[in-house]
Amino acid sequence: MNLHKAFIQKNINLMNDIPGLTADVLRLDVIDEVISGNKWYKLKKYIEDALKLKKKIIVTFGGAFSNHIVATAAACRLNNLECVGIIRGEEPQKWSHTLIKAKQEGMKMVFISRDDYREKKIPVELLTKDHYLINEGGYGLPGAEGITDILKEFDTTNYSDIFCAVGTGTMMAGLIKASLPGQQITGIPVLKNMPGIENEIKALLIPEERLKAFNLVDHYHFNGYAKYSQKLINFMNDFFDINQIPLDFVYTGKLFFGVSQFTKQNNFSGKKILIVHSGGLQGNLSLPKGKLMF
Repeated sequence: MNLHKAFIQKNINLMNDIPGLTADVLRLDVIDEVISGNKWYKLKKYIEDALKLKKKIIVTFGGAFSNHIVATAAACRLNNLECVGIIRGEEPQKWSHTLIKAKQEGMKMVFISRDDYREKKIPVELLTKDHYLINEGGYGLPGAEGITDILKEFDTTNYSDIFCAVGTGTMMAGLIKASLPGQQITGIPVLKNMPGIENEIKALLIPEERLKAFNLVDHYHFNGYAKYSQKLINFMNDFFDINQIPLDFVYTGKLFFGVSQFTKQNNFSGKKILIVHSGGLQGNLSLPKGKLMF
């Protein structure tokens, strides 16, 4: 696949005036506009397995604004696989940018009720010997193992702390797996009321990995998934103006806002941290035009 190479952007300004704090950003957002950020890492083991098993159709789950849906559609097209997205809720009268793009990439969409979606019911007509199932958001051990390659590609030995946004917890689990002794992995959940997320993450770890240093900071979700306030938008615009790094309001905007606040409220003076920019910038297309300066 012809994907661009990620890189680490050094010495970004977190806008919190902490003396001696060095913050770098792992720019996964530059990999591809559609298979955005961490999505390819989460998908690649699944795609490899499906091809090895000679499966022809990828079936996966997601909402109308899911980065995972559009990334899966693009990854399947590049690997000559058919794909079906089981979409949460009734078909909307006006499709989101995500659904439109996924259709353009060749995905067939099947809309099911929220109750059926909650139980992850697969329409019987999709259950064939040729189908290969990928969980919502790429959640699962193959997804987490794919994420471990992120840190293997870079020298991260000098970072005391690594921060990431948390949706399904797959990326955080992979970062924990790949973390070095003495490193702390901190996740910023972007959904409200996620009491089971720690167990979801631990389910992807072996016993030794569960002993590693990691924590979740559940204060920066801005009242729920894809919810935002003018305060968050202002932060994203100011952050771009200073660092020339675009963020999205669903995941990375909340992540960087959370890191800015969390490091200020705790003793991070003199530390060197890495923030993983997981992409997802197409989510901003749902915002009113002119809301963001980039």
